[in-house]
This record gives sequence, structure tokens and C-alpha cells, in this order.
Amino acid sequence: MGKQFEEFEDGGVVLKYRRHINGRGLVAMTAKADPSAYVASTAYIEADSRVDRDVRIGEGSWIERDAIVGRGAVLGANVRVGAGSVIGPGAKIGSHSRVGAGSTIGAAARIPHDTHLPAGSRVGAPHTGDLRAA
Repeated sequence: MGKQFEEFEDGGVVLKYRRHINGRGLVAMTAKADPSAYVASTAYIEADSRVDRDVRIGEGSWIERDAIVGRGAVLGANVRVGAGSVIGPGAKIGSHSRVGAGSTIGAAARIPHDTHLPAGSRVGAPHTGDLRAA
């Protein structure tokens, strides 16, 4: 049986990833990605992150360490979710957006494409109209 993971070197540290069953994206060995989630082939999910059921992660997107992506969230192409961030269930983040480390995106929130949220941002649910940085 062939190798079940892929290795990359980063400054002398060897990082191990496995290919996700749905989309073939790279998932760190200590990350959890539900089998029902779609992780595009050029997307990365870093160590200790969690991707819940029915999530869609587009091409070139990067979920950094310790981030959580809630059930049914949709991330467009080339989205970067900062370390320790939480993306609420059903949230949608447009392509080419950046979510700074430690940010919280509320359930069903909508982030337009090309949006750059600084570290620690809080975006509420759509009914609040709340789009503010902490």
C-alpha cells in the first residue's frame, strides 16, 4: 500500500498532510475535516483546525492553525482564515478575502469578495448588520 500522507519542509520542520476524501485538499495530520466537507485540491487545512459537515472550501484557500469552520460554511477561492478564527455555521466568505487571526464570523454572516478583516475582527449575523473590527 502506498504512502498515506504528504510531507513538506518548512524551515527545518517537516509538516505532514493527508489528502481529503472529498476534493483532495491537504489536511494536516492533527486537523479534523468532516468527510462531507469539500476541500478543493489546492486548499490547505493546518494543524489542530476543524472543518465541520457540509463545508465548501475553494481552490487556493488556507485555513490556518486552530481555526474552526462551522457546518455549511462556504469559503470562495483564495480565502485565508487566520489562526484561531471561528467561522460560524452557514457563513459565506467571498473569494480573495482575508480573515485576520483570532476573528469571529457569526452564523450565516456574509463577507463580500476581496474583504480584508484585521486580526480580532467580529462580524455578526446578517440580521444585526454588524460589520466591525474589534
